[in-house]
Amino acid sequence: MHRGMQVSLVDARVERFNDGEIFVEIFENVRGEDMFIVQPTSKPANDNLMELLIITDTLRRSSAARITAVIPYFGYARQDRRTKARTPISSKLVANMMVTAGIERILTMDLHAAQIQGFFDIPVDNLYASPIFALDILHQFDGDVSDVMVVSPDVGGVARARELATRIGVPLAIVDKRREKAGEVSGMTVIGDVAGHKCLIVDDMCDTAGTLCKAADVLMEAGATEVHAYTTHGVLSGPAVERITGSVLKSLVISDTIEATAAAKACPNIRVVPTAPMFAQAILNIWNGTSVSSLFDTETLVPIYEGLYPKGMWGR
Repeated sequence: MHRGMQVSLVDARVERFNDGEIFVEIFENVRGEDMFIVQPTSKPANDNLMELLIITDTLRRSSAARITAVIPYFGYARQDRRTKARTPISSKLVANMMVTAGIERILTMDLHAAQIQGFFDIPVDNLYASPIFALDILHQFDGDVSDVMVVSPDVGGVARARELATRIGVPLAIVDKRREKAGEVSGMTVIGDVAGHKCLIVDDMCDTAGTLCKAADVLMEAGATEVHAYTTHGVLSGPAVERITGSVLKSLVISDTIEATAAAKACPNIRVVPTAPMFAQAILNIWNGTSVSSLFDTETLVPIYEGLYPKGMWGR
């Protein structure tokens, strides 16, 4: 049920043979229907990707009118360019596979690299979590953001952080990080005066949380009064949850584009905010042929979320 509309899941089964091959069967007539497949390609990325492709093939061969893949977390997005000789551009390969399978439209959130939209010759709607985060921030700080500062954890994420900072009307700082090699940060420098501010680190994903926790330490050393983090995709692999638990981070807010693990749910300083209402409205807008970009406006988003939580309980 979403805003008075009752939409049910199609009756189907997805099974695996003994050798691991995936089998899909649809039990309803989908001929001429506008179909939406909700399937993040998070861990296990390869299994989830193959499920998406095979479900798509099933619907295409069943004469569905249009197939839209709703991919809250787009796996392989970090492999968007050749970083050295003899390496793949895996996100382009995945894009080709999806189009070949029969997907005619993509709906996703916070692509790691915006240019991945250009890898497709079909429409790609890239939603942003920042409007949802803005609502959460205003609730958590009771509307008083006078001492709040948004921080980008690297130069590449400045546009994302600036958008959120502008949305809630606060200043921006940057943590400039230098790497000796992939996955290993050699040094960090804060660009901007964070002294006396509550800092909000904004990023598109948190994997092992090493960089995030180091950035929080650097900000506290620079005079921040407290540090929070907002990341869209909580990959949280390896020692991530343990690092966050023992860090100076007062809170890490993630969305539900990736299902939180039991350890993440049990962590006292990790919270999850829902993206489902935004995705549900985006699906309705695509089906109706109306604007998806309207969901980036706070005025449009607030009514979508206000009925899902008791007054004063947003994000808790």
